[in-house]
Amino acid sequence: MDLEKLYQNEDVHQLVHALTLLGDEHEVEAFLADLCTPREICDFAQRLQVARLLDEGEPYVEVQTRTGASSTTVSRVSKALNGERGGYRQMLIRLEDGV
Repeated sequence: MDLEKLYQNEDVHQLVHALTLLGDEHEVEAFLADLCTPREICDFAQRLQVARLLDEGEPYVEVQTRTGASSTTVSRVSKALNGERGGYRQMLIRLEDGV
């Protein structure tokens, strides 16, 4: 599905909006626990770590070794990290700034 069409979907929009309403880490943890499987949560965390390491200039093979991510995952995260949407980049900046 096309990303633009995805975000026009009412259910997807409601999910995005719901995420903006979470007030603190405990609420985020509770929502993630209800929404995702433990494996999905770990996959999300792994992708964020891959993005962080790539942003720090680590080579793909080193990122794979350190995170256990597949070459496909590393490549997809790299593409998103350097893509036009900027989601990973914005989050890494906020994490670095302590926001």
